Amino acid sequence: MSATNQLRADHDQVRRLEKIVSKCAAELYKGTTIPFSDLTKITIVISEFVDTIHHSREEDSYFPCVASYDSLKEEIRKFMIEHEFGRNIARKISDHLKRWKNGEDAQEPVSRYLRAYAIFLNDHLNKEDKFFDTAEAEVLSKEEEIEMYEQYRSIFAIVKKVEELIADIDYLENQPWAKN
Repeated sequence: MSATNQLRADHDQVRRLEKIVSKCAAELYKGTTIPFSDLTKITIVISEFVDTIHHSREEDSYFPCVASYDSLKEEIRKFMIEHEFGRNIARKISDHLKRWKNGEDAQEPVSRYLRAYAIFLNDHLNKEDKFFDTAEAEVLSKEEEIEMYEQYRSIFAIVKKVEELIADIDYLENQPWAKN
């Protein structure tokens, strides 16, 4: 496996999450009752998998390696801005979910920000997939790919956490509201 392929595998899981988030937003707009525990689980997967693990792999390792060749820097800058944009949407989801849990009528903003996050993910992942193709074909050596991949896999706690978060995605996909 290579670093690029690991990031693509992450994207496969994030695309599953994007479908869950989109379905959740649509169901909330229809008035479907979705347990707060499921909504919380969605915010945890966003925070821990998408941001803490996947985006940090890109921001702390992959992007700097690609940029070290003085290549694709403008694309990387845009992705960094998009990552921050995604974090801001995720914070809004969490903030409004807290309000809703505390008894305020915040179902609509939760569903609105979930929908915005799903749209963000779809657009962002499509652009990054094209970027990965270019970086893999034109910039990174096989040795760098392997070295970064080994770095991604070297921290057992992160590997275990990824497995747990993928299990959370499995759980969410199998909830009644997600199957409608």
